[in-house]
Amino acid sequence: MALDPDGDGAGASRRHSFAVNGRRTPGVLLVVALAASACVGAPAQPSVSTPSAVAVGAGSPTPLESTSTPAPLATLLAAPGLLPLSTDSPAAVADWRPPPYPAPWSLRPEDHFYFSRPVPSGEVNWPNPSYRYGATYSGEQSTHTGVDLGAVRGAPVLAAAAGEVVWTGFGLYRGLPDPNDPYGLAIAILHDFGYDGEPLYTVYAHLEASRVWRGQRVEAGETIGTVGDTGHATGPHLHFEVRLGENYYFSTRNPELWVVPPEGWGVLAGRALNSSGLPLYEHPVHVKAVDSGQEWTVLSYAQDTVNSDSPYNENFVLGDMPAGPYEVSIEFVGRLHTAWLYLLPGQTNFLVFRGRTGFQVEPTPTPAAQAAR
Repeated sequence: MALDPDGDGAGASRRHSFAVNGRRTPGVLLVVALAASACVGAPAQPSVSTPSAVAVGAGSPTPLESTSTPAPLATLLAAPGLLPLSTDSPAAVADWRPPPYPAPWSLRPEDHFYFSRPVPSGEVNWPNPSYRYGATYSGEQSTHTGVDLGAVRGAPVLAAAAGEVVWTGFGLYRGLPDPNDPYGLAIAILHDFGYDGEPLYTVYAHLEASRVWRGQRVEAGETIGTVGDTGHATGPHLHFEVRLGENYYFSTRNPELWVVPPEGWGVLAGRALNSSGLPLYEHPVHVKAVDSGQEWTVLSYAQDTVNSDSPYNENFVLGDMPAGPYEVSIEFVGRLHTAWLYLLPGQTNFLVFRGRTGFQVEPTPTPAAQAAR
């Protein structure tokens, strides 16, 4: 949303090779390790057999092959199921997805999928791809501090985890009653667990109705309200935020790094930098599934308002991605740079683009490694 949102709604090794400019090249050697770890400040998950690590080549980190060609970028496309949907159309729920992993879900300490979906399955409970976290809708809107889920008017809104309601009503932006508040009718929950020693909040905005009161305790999955279009919204949808440290507009993090993905699917995150190591703002990152040919485009974050997530220090995220091989490309100074990776399910997969140097697919950085950078 920000201040003026839109309303649109075991262990095995495998070797892959891919065609680069008409020739076959060795791909990534995937070393799949079975691991599960408990979430910080949340109940431990039972042991699961899910891939949790990637080694690039014989040692990590090692850059993947990156190609540079003067060819123009393809037309920006989104996967059919991720296109902006009319929130009043029954077709909006026709996009099938696997059920989500149970929350909390954390295969490794770096992952923190602590929250369940705030809109139930059977409704649109995935982000609008045109206005993700950190986007400005081509400069037409304020920087987006959350994600928009285009469920139909009146759809139930669920608490993403257990906690205490610390706000309900109009006026969340300033913390004072205000019928003209951009969030409209909103709810904020302080959760029973935190992250890295700081409290966690979730925000649910543009509601049609609230079914809770301040001070009320709620459980994960409990209905707390219904989807609407109050505040600055052009149609029914749920604006959902994750806030770390304090219940404050400038304390958000990207919800796609915190909400559990569908089973067998994962999250792609990365840093898009120029040759000097500075962030590229609102720069297109193109992603193509090698097996299906589906294509996505995500923009890197805008310059202000939003925050990168420790330990990733990311500036783009693409969630809800089926596991499998992917081609990722970025145009920089008139040249197209391309890399390939195998996206593992149930976790955050990470890569870095460094201007003329191209791509490097790395193990997800640990907090210690991040601090050393």
